[in-house]
Amino acid sequence: MTSYTAPTREMQFVISELAGLEQVRQLPGFEEATPDLVEAVLEEAARLASEVLAPINKSGDLEGSRVENDGVVVAEGFKEAYGQFVEGGWPGLKFSPEFGGQGLPALVSTAVDEMWQAANMSFALCPLLTQGAIDAIEIHGSDAQQALYLEKMVSGQWTGTMNLTEPQAGSDLAAVRTRAEPAGDHHLITGQKIYITWGDHNVAENIVHLVLARTPEAPEGVKGISLFIVPKFLPDADGSPGTRNDVHPVSVEHKMGIHASPTCVMSYGDHGGAVGYLVGEENKGLVYMFTMMNRARLSVGLQGLAISERAYQQAREYARQRVQGSAVGHEGRVTIIHHADVRRMLMVMKSHIEAMRALAYVTMAELDMAEKSTDEAARERHQVRVDLLTPVVKGWLTEVGQELTSLGVQIHGGMGFIEETGAAQYFRDARITTIYEGTTGIQALDLVGRKTLRDAGRAQAELLADMRADVEALAEAGPELDEVHAALVQGLNDHEQAVKYLLGQFQADPDLPGSVAFNMLMLMGTVAGGWQMGRAALRARQALDRGEDGDGFYRTKLATARFYARHIMPRTKAYLGGALAGSEDVMSLTEAEF
Repeated sequence: MTSYTAPTREMQFVISELAGLEQVRQLPGFEEATPDLVEAVLEEAARLASEVLAPINKSGDLEGSRVENDGVVVAEGFKEAYGQFVEGGWPGLKFSPEFGGQGLPALVSTAVDEMWQAANMSFALCPLLTQGAIDAIEIHGSDAQQALYLEKMVSGQWTGTMNLTEPQAGSDLAAVRTRAEPAGDHHLITGQKIYITWGDHNVAENIVHLVLARTPEAPEGVKGISLFIVPKFLPDADGSPGTRNDVHPVSVEHKMGIHASPTCVMSYGDHGGAVGYLVGEENKGLVYMFTMMNRARLSVGLQGLAISERAYQQAREYARQRVQGSAVGHEGRVTIIHHADVRRMLMVMKSHIEAMRALAYVTMAELDMAEKSTDEAARERHQVRVDLLTPVVKGWLTEVGQELTSLGVQIHGGMGFIEETGAAQYFRDARITTIYEGTTGIQALDLVGRKTLRDAGRAQAELLADMRADVEALAEAGPELDEVHAALVQGLNDHEQAVKYLLGQFQADPDLPGSVAFNMLMLMGTVAGGWQMGRAALRARQALDRGEDGDGFYRTKLATARFYARHIMPRTKAYLGGALAGSEDVMSLTEAEF
């Protein structure tokens, strides 16, 4: 019951029909990303995910990881799985051939990343953090730093981490106390970091930590933070791991979920100072770290999708096998998939997952366009779209992930509450996704503040215009999609009304943005997901008109789109009501009255 099968047919549909693979292929360097190549990549990745990573997901959850002899030992099978992962060239899928990567679009690598996260989220966190570290060094590191670190990190020979949080400084990075004292061509780092994902392990030969710290003359607050490369082993002259640096794992956190992922307390400089190398300029570390953080936020949003897919697959198979009760029109006892409420829950899961996947992949295609387009204005336009959608992908997908993995437990009934079935693990693993890389509240504040108020709603207006253009095409698709069209029109109106209310009222009420932010994020996510379901339904209708439905794939698309329109889109009214309620009720109690 704990197996995983990658939904490659669905992935190929989204990549080609909704995210626009053909358009992405026109970008410089992506010409070879043909549909045939994409299909081959997905099929091979699916094999590794199902045959290597998925089988050690539950055992890793049970065993966890531990500190032993000044290092972390990971769960049995993880080191061998990582070896196969590296041997297959998977770490470098999206990175530049200049550093040994394969140079495929982020759109394609995202589908592969979804498989890793669904098959074994604890394992997949290691390459997730490494990807962010590679991005930061490639964009902000010196030529010498790139030459020394990137090829080994792109190959997977070395892994990377992100070190932000400290015991006294959670999301408030202004409170970071880790120090960096100049010492010739490097700095000596002292301090402690917590919640460091894959902060130490025994699967790769070196670990490249990216650490936020303060130099002696740095100004207070976030303006005084710098970024440093602090390798576990200092590279020798030939680039191989040499002397052990003064960085050590203190402990591994005992977490609610993702037990096999070593989330470490890391200590820097217990024996005189860890050697660190400044990235870029002093006091610009937070700007550089956001390169990692924004990519990681998209990846964590993808986790919300992936773990939901895994929970759905198990719930669906359990519902097909579990015999209980009777059903109208069937003789004798039936499997529970014949019960209407179980089908309702499965449809909530299935339709949401399709919407989540489409929104995530479309956003990654926008990222490809923002990074590779030859037209500067186009790059800027696509980057604005990526910036606007990033908090929605991170926040909405992970919040929905809580709901869907919980439904997976519910479908199992009492057995879902029993650890041996595995359903509870997905629920536990999913719970962190709304917290790390910025909580849902932080994503919502980013959406209403930096992404809506800062530009007076221009990016929102452009997105709404694009969504309306796509939705109007549904009006000509025939009566079968009339309800989908009507629901999306209403949702778009709700979205637009919420944005106008925010823009019109925030100056008079400083508590308004924070009070309405969550409802606005969830409203926008629901509408954006519906937008993609509408686009999928239109493509499905066109395929059916061409007689292309031998396996029922496109009929299923129409069914899930109608379900989303009828059962999920009405949520926009509730979110709109919460947004229009403003701050009065939220702020009405005194501290003592809580």
